[in-house]
Amino acid sequence: MSGAPPRARPARSRIETPRDLRRILGVPYTEEQLEAITAPLEPGVIVAGAGSGKTTVMAARVVWLVGTGAVGPGEVLGLTFTNKAAAELRERVGAALESAGLLGGGELNLDDPDAGTADEGGADAEAGEPVISTYHAYADRLIKEHGLRLGVEPSARLLADAGRYTLAARAVRTATGPFMALRGALTTVTRDVIDLDAELSEHVVTPERLRAYDHAFADAAEALRDPVTGKSVRARSRRTGRLGQIYDRYLEAAAKARERAELLDLVEDYRALKATRELVDFGDLMALGTRLAEQAPEVSLIERDRYRVVLLDEYQDTSVAQRRMLAALFSGPASQEGRGHPVTAVGDPCQSIYGWRGASAANIDQFPAHFRRAGGQPASIYPLTENRRSGGRLLAFANEQSEVLREHHTSVRRLSPSAEKAELGYATAALLPTYQEEVRWLADRIQELAGRLPWSQVAVLLRKGAQIPEIYGELHGRGVPVEVVGLSGLLDLPEIADLVAMLDVVDDPIANASLVRLLSGPRWRIGPRDLALLGRRARDLVRPPDTAAEALDRAAANSDPTDVVSLSDALADPGDELPFSAEAKARFARFAAEIRRLRRSLSEPVIDVLHRILEETGLDVEIAASPAAYRQRCAETVGAFLTVAGNFADLDGEQSATAFRAFLRAAAEHERGLDIDLPPTAADTVKILTMHKAKGLEWEVVAIPHQYREPPKIEKWTVRR
Repeated sequence: MSGAPPRARPARSRIETPRDLRRILGVPYTEEQLEAITAPLEPGVIVAGAGSGKTTVMAARVVWLVGTGAVGPGEVLGLTFTNKAAAELRERVGAALESAGLLGGGELNLDDPDAGTADEGGADAEAGEPVISTYHAYADRLIKEHGLRLGVEPSARLLADAGRYTLAARAVRTATGPFMALRGALTTVTRDVIDLDAELSEHVVTPERLRAYDHAFADAAEALRDPVTGKSVRARSRRTGRLGQIYDRYLEAAAKARERAELLDLVEDYRALKATRELVDFGDLMALGTRLAEQAPEVSLIERDRYRVVLLDEYQDTSVAQRRMLAALFSGPASQEGRGHPVTAVGDPCQSIYGWRGASAANIDQFPAHFRRAGGQPASIYPLTENRRSGGRLLAFANEQSEVLREHHTSVRRLSPSAEKAELGYATAALLPTYQEEVRWLADRIQELAGRLPWSQVAVLLRKGAQIPEIYGELHGRGVPVEVVGLSGLLDLPEIADLVAMLDVVDDPIANASLVRLLSGPRWRIGPRDLALLGRRARDLVRPPDTAAEALDRAAANSDPTDVVSLSDALADPGDELPFSAEAKARFARFAAEIRRLRRSLSEPVIDVLHRILEETGLDVEIAASPAAYRQRCAETVGAFLTVAGNFADLDGEQSATAFRAFLRAAAEHERGLDIDLPPTAADTVKILTMHKAKGLEWEVVAIPHQYREPPKIEKWTVRR
């Protein structure tokens, strides 16, 4: 109980039985779904297998609770992970409430994640709208409203992944040490700083606590060394066998603990930089939200009074920090008030895919214990096992593959197909001797689908964005309309790669790799002979040709570090000594003049520089003159890239081309730096995307290549089910 007087409930609506719900929403719910939809107002967890209609059930539960008069629309809080998922859930809940006529004459705001939030003495929750948001946005709202209770300023800006990398790299570069155990290149140490900082935040562990543990662990291991030889106890006796090997591994772990203890110094430096600039990342939001929920009990009273029903989507991907924050807000310790608050979690531990960012599938397994009913009993479990998305044959294959997972998660059951799809679906597997053959085989299978179903019903799912270009190139080369979903693979697409290469050349006279890409590309078509001569000319401009003896002396004494070879200089001055082809020299002159014109705009913001590049190079005209499918895809990807550039400002507020290029390098190094979601378009194209982005989406045909790092020795085999 919150301690506040109970609010008057809205008059009972026309929904009184599950039959009313089916009639109003027009959905033939299964008995399992109805049990979850009409569950009592108490904690419960819905273990929803893949394709079992969890979003449909969540929307229907809101309609049921509002329609039966249990709660008002504005007293419902729904949390999920991504903006895309929040928008979908918001739309589904709003549409269901509108169909039932339960929005009180108001329209649901589908764009505002905080729509319907009632002030403590403000809007009437009974006539309001459900609040559907992401977990991080909800934590951000808590901090903005209540952060001063902990002395936290509410004005902090959110730091994206590439910004995190840039700031962490600054902390590493400026560190004074000494570092006796820490080893590694700057890029490696920077990634380690970011990862360790995130893990500390997601598990709500302070650097001081981890440092004390690491030192204690390492000191205990040192006690195992022989005081005379300095070696492990294994050296004392050759009869120790397996035990000695374990001791040696123990000492190796102790060395890593020493290294991590020093890495914590860099994490603290990185956190100090964030604090001085009033920056926070997603991990910080959750850690601060957890502190607020656990250390300011009045916040829990306010939130429980504001939201009489809480829906937690994708609960299997919540972190320790998220679980602790939610439990402190809406459950509380078993001995305190708050237990029994109607919190419904929805998820499937077998679909947990975010372990790399601190997610713990154990959260959904332990939900009944974390969120107990008012009498202290564990929360109820409602399984959803009927998959209406996939054919029965495919589900049989999926059940077989997921059997090991179900052994670890006893609440998960085998999936069963709907009656009409029991005999549908098949899976094909192929093991091929080389990577290139796998790509070609995949493209052959997709090409065979032409005319059999729309291209928009075909998807290729990959582990990471770096695998996209080859699949994309093979399909596009065969004339298959193809689209990359999301920006993680954007920089590898030809039109974006050329645009970035041109930006490199304009901004950096020694961006030789980018210049070679452009010269050898379809626009300038400079052959290998002229490229080799251009490289020779660039070396000659730096220093005259050496005799053999001079070259040997120079190599022995190391070259002058100021002797940097610039192909751009050679492009502008190819000279008359080398036998360039006449056509190559003419193209060099045109390209050099183009670069000079573009360099005059470098003082402008990067978005203006990019627009000038598009106009000067004619890339925008080339795209406009392309076939319809290619033109649409290029327009979308170039537009998305320009949106990123238009919104760009580095940590110091700079918008220059140089700063933007540094951001792109950080984004490429820290893979998810440009991971800005672009929803799949309705265009009739094959979709290529990473598995993380594919969650919740549907296609008739799905290809999953690159499942083996090394090709097996079997030449080829195919199995159909």
